[in-house]
Amino acid sequence: MKQRKAIGAVRWLAGIAAAGLLSVAAAMPSNAADPIMLGVSGPLTGPNAQYGAQWKTGFDLALEQINGAGGIKGRPLQYVFEDSQSDPRQSVTIAQKFVNDPTIVAELGDFSSPASMAASPIYQRAGLVQFGFTNSHPDFTKGGDFMWSNSIAQSDEQPALAEFVVKQLGLKRPAVIHLNTDWGRISKDIFVKAAKDNGAEVVATEGFLPDEKDYRSTLVRIRDAKPDGIVILAYYADGALIARQLRSTGIKLPVAAVSSVYSPKFLELGGDAVEGIYTKANFFPDDPRPEVQAFVKTYQAKYGKDPDNFAATAYDTIVLFAEVIKQYGTDRKAIHNGLAKIKDVPSVVFGKVAFDTQTRRVLGAKTINLVVKNGKFAAWDGTKPVVN
Repeated sequence: MKQRKAIGAVRWLAGIAAAGLLSVAAAMPSNAADPIMLGVSGPLTGPNAQYGAQWKTGFDLALEQINGAGGIKGRPLQYVFEDSQSDPRQSVTIAQKFVNDPTIVAELGDFSSPASMAASPIYQRAGLVQFGFTNSHPDFTKGGDFMWSNSIAQSDEQPALAEFVVKQLGLKRPAVIHLNTDWGRISKDIFVKAAKDNGAEVVATEGFLPDEKDYRSTLVRIRDAKPDGIVILAYYADGALIARQLRSTGIKLPVAAVSSVYSPKFLELGGDAVEGIYTKANFFPDDPRPEVQAFVKTYQAKYGKDPDNFAATAYDTIVLFAEVIKQYGTDRKAIHNGLAKIKDVPSVVFGKVAFDTQTRRVLGAKTINLVVKNGKFAAWDGTKPVVN
């Protein structure tokens, strides 16, 4: 496929982005029509494909606005999306393509922390920023000074979830079912400690493998520990399936889940089984802040639906990189240095963005308590669940 060039509004059609095929254009003299390219590694197919689809809606809306206003000093900003299926083996291959392509000025992704962290050494050695905007593993940004993120680390998210579960929902003996990956185990360990610090006892922890579909024996063990509530640490597909199987094992207890389930697909796949499940998010379409409502209105006009946290974060990420490049240029090292210096970038999720230069994570995170009500995510009204 030929390199795409455009001036003005740029919209990529789903599934046709051709990664890694932009070769030595950066070595030639630049002209106003040359696009500035971001590389994206993430899932467009496979079990996490919905997350990649939501990313694209946020990316494309931001690019439409940025390029419609003249781009960056007359040059359009574009991205090329390589489908990794969030598989560490594929993310490594994609990283090798991106670092060897001089037209790629920064990389966004991958979706899961394990997939990103497998590729981090490649980006670090090459001096190409790897911006893991959904990477919440506490160790992601410890992979090197070219690893940055505007995702809330699990070291912050799990204590907030534990406080919500114990102090606000009133659960004192929760059980945890978690994805048995590095991300899931770290999340579980942090949650268990935080729950204890808040005065609760986690009575059972059970892991499941990414390809599991039948959780009933695991849920029976959880049921037999006699918890007063269930905490799910998983992505939307597994979380929805777990919710469906809770009923068949006779568990009728309050359920809370990590923010990774905050996706329209969780509602679609879970149906009635996810009704009443609690979660937290950094973004909610009904947030009255003007920047949120302006974004939601524009997003609805373009896509005919509400954005979720992943669309909003993807949108914010493109806006952030447009501003960094505008202020500091397209050189890979300059972008790295610019992230440390940038201040007060407008953000739908955070209001304004700046980074802690030690952790290389965004400052000023906010969270919103949510519950699934009448088949939709709604702001939690403070009513405690009935504990059976």
